[in-house]
Amino acid sequence: MEANKTQDIETKENTRENILEFGQSDMGNSIHLLSVIGEIEGHESLPSNSKTTKYEHVLPQLASIEENRSIRGLLILLNTVGGDVEAGLAIAEMIASISKPTVSLVLGGSHSIGVPIAVSADYSFIVKTGTMVIHPVRMSGTVIGAPQTYDYFQQMQNRIINFITEHSSAPQKRLEELMLNTGMLTKDLGTILVGQEAVDEGLINEVGGISQAIEKLHRLCGG
Repeated sequence: MEANKTQDIETKENTRENILEFGQSDMGNSIHLLSVIGEIEGHESLPSNSKTTKYEHVLPQLASIEENRSIRGLLILLNTVGGDVEAGLAIAEMIASISKPTVSLVLGGSHSIGVPIAVSADYSFIVKTGTMVIHPVRMSGTVIGAPQTYDYFQQMQNRIINFITEHSSAPQKRLEELMLNTGMLTKDLGTILVGQEAVDEGLINEVGGISQAIEKLHRLCGG
C-alpha cells in the first residue's frame, strides 16, 4: 500500500516535471501531448527570459513516442511565433514520419516555420481566433550580398513551400502569392490567416478546439 502511494507520488512529480521542462505529458488512454510554444530554438541559445521550444528536447521525445508501444497517438498543441528554420523543419519532418496517428491544434498562433509543423500532422485543427503568418525566409545577422546567398535563401524557401504543399491542400502557386503579399504586413511581405481563412486556403483541415482534436485523434487510433 505504502509502495503504491510512493509510486503514485513519483509518477505525478515526473509528469509535472515533464510539463514544466519539456511541455509534454502522457494524457492517459495511450495519448501523448507535445506542445510547441514560444520561439523554436535552433543551434544558438535564446535569452533565458524567452519562451522557447528546444529542438534537442523535442526530437528525442518524438523518437521515444515512435518506439513506445503503449503510446497510440500524438496530440501537438501550437502557439509559436516561429524561429529557427532548420530546427522547425526537423521537427516537422519527424512528426510527419511518425507511424502513429497525429493531430495538431493551432491555438494563439503558428507563425512562420510553425506552419510546416502545424500541417505535418495527419489531421489539423485551428481555433477560431488562431492565426498563421506566412512570409518569406528571413535571416538575422550579417548577410553577404552575393548570388550564392540569394540562391541559398531561395532553396530554403522552396524546401518550406514543398513541405507545406506535400502535407496540406494548399497549392504551391497560392502559397507563393501569400508569402509575397505586400498589402497586409507593414514594412514586410506576407499574409496573416485567421481561423477559417487557414482552412479555406487548404492549410488546416478544420476549425475546432481541444475536444474536437482529442475526439479526432481517438477516432484515428481506432478507439
